[in-house]
Amino acid sequence: MAKVEKLVRFAAGRDIFYGRLEGETIVAFEGDIFGEHWENGRCFSLNEVRLLAPCRPSKAVCVGLNYSNHIKEMAEKVPEEPVIFIKPSTCVIGPNENIIYWPVVKRLDYEAELAVVIGREARNVKEEEAWEYIFGYTVGNDVTARDLQQKDGQWTRAKSFDTFLPLGPYIVRGIDVSDLRVQSFLNGELKQDGRTSQLIFSVPFLVSFISQVMTLLPGDVIMTGTPEGVGPMQVGDTIEIRVEKIGSLVNRIIAR
Repeated sequence: MAKVEKLVRFAAGRDIFYGRLEGETIVAFEGDIFGEHWENGRCFSLNEVRLLAPCRPSKAVCVGLNYSNHIKEMAEKVPEEPVIFIKPSTCVIGPNENIIYWPVVKRLDYEAELAVVIGREARNVKEEEAWEYIFGYTVGNDVTARDLQQKDGQWTRAKSFDTFLPLGPYIVRGIDVSDLRVQSFLNGELKQDGRTSQLIFSVPFLVSFISQVMTLLPGDVIMTGTPEGVGPMQVGDTIEIRVEKIGSLVNRIIAR
């Protein structure tokens, strides 16, 4: 197993950097985090910077109905192949940023997920080679306008509002994600509690499957699906998503 490493993207004043988190200190980088990069000699305390979404994906490819218990609660059938959809880059926000409860939405749901960050261009990848294309992992919340999802029949509008894809707080590398705990807490109350070992379609299978449909670019994100227990959020609520060995992603719900 490779060395475990936590990477962050952060704002220090007007400057934005990537860096490596070592305890409470961030060692800042220059260059392309997905290519050539180097330490720039600057270090920051974690409490003096603002953490941003840990990557800037061109797209997030999301997998629906990938936990059997979630399929039951949604009254759906187990899919023969992954059900995929895309969230645009404009959905992405970082830790401690606000999720907007847009006026047209009547029910706003949380969905706790393990998010896979792609590290190199991936096209027609074999399942057994998928690990070579994965840069690391982060925590994601597939925020959903549930009423619009049910109304439209297809999911694009319900999933694509600005602020509907919180990611963070870190990209973690060098961990085994085959059996991690995935949880959500609404105002501190446990709502979802699943394990990635319950995924119907595994992480390497998803990378391979999606790469045969579209080219995945460095920084793109695959959202792997959510366990049972999804439910509504209200203005003023705080939603926390936790993924074991990766971290805790906290956001607050506000009105526009």
